Amino acid sequence: MNNRTATVKRDTLETQITVTVNLDGTGKTKFNTGIPFLEHMLDQIARHGMMDLDIDAKGDLHIDAHHTVEDLGITLGKAISDAVGERKGIYRYGHAYVPLDEALSRVVIDFSGRPGLMYGVDFPRARIGDFDADLFREFFQGFVNHANVTLHIDNLKGINAHHVAETVFKAFGRALRFSLERDARMEGITPSTKGCL
Repeated sequence: MNNRTATVKRDTLETQITVTVNLDGTGKTKFNTGIPFLEHMLDQIARHGMMDLDIDAKGDLHIDAHHTVEDLGITLGKAISDAVGERKGIYRYGHAYVPLDEALSRVVIDFSGRPGLMYGVDFPRARIGDFDADLFREFFQGFVNHANVTLHIDNLKGINAHHVAETVFKAFGRALRFSLERDARMEGITPSTKGCL
C-alpha cells in the first residue's frame, strides 16, 4: 500500500504557506492561518474526508484575507494531487449531500486531470463573523486549478450563512474521501476513458 502523503510549500510576495496532507489519516488537524473561520471549515474537510491536515500560513492579513485564502486553496490542491500521485486504483468520482438544520449542499468531484469549477453558492449575507464569504469561491478555484479536478458545488437550501458554509465544506470533505478511496478492483488502473483522464 502506497504512502499517500505530501508536503507542499508556497512562497509568494503575499503569503508563505506549508501544507502537509495524509490522505489515509484519521481527521487530525493542526492549523496556524490567522483566519479562525476558515480553520473551522478546513477542519470539516479533514474530519469528513478522513485525512490529516497540517497547515501553516502567513499572509498579508493586514490588507485582507484574499491572498491567504486563495493561496491556501492552491497549496492544498497541489498537496492532495501530489499525495494521490498517478491516480491509479481510486474511485475517481465522489459526491455527497450534507444537511445542517435548514441548510443543504451537494458537492460532486471528479479526479479527471481537467480543472473545472461550477460554483452555485449564494450566501444569505456577505460576511460570516469577520470572514468575507466571497473568498470561499477563491479557495475552491485555487484548489481546482492545482488539484486538476472537476468540482461542482451547489447549495440547495439555507438561510443561515454559517450553516451554508459548513454544509459545503462537510460535503466537500466527504466527496473527496469517496473519490480518493482505493478500489480493489481497479488496483494499478487509472480510471479513465479511451486511455486518458
